[in-house]
Amino acid sequence: RQQITSLKTERKKAIELAVRYGGIEESHHLEWIIDQMVRILAGADYAEIVKSACDGEDGPNTYSWSTGIAP
Repeated sequence: RQQITSLKTERKKAIELAVRYGGIEESHHLEWIIDQMVRILAGADYAEIVKSACDGEDGPNTYSWSTGIAP
């Protein structure tokens, strides 16, 4: 039950972040918003998710992950 409540709280935080800052047009701020949402939703799995997102057809670090700049 506590785990379900925690997931709902994390999703709510991520949605609130998107609603609060989602209208910002500068890409470096949008990168920050996406990164913060992934951090909230991924929890302890954040580093592994980012690593997986960066891996590609050319091996590790095929793609980059930007943490952006806070608005």
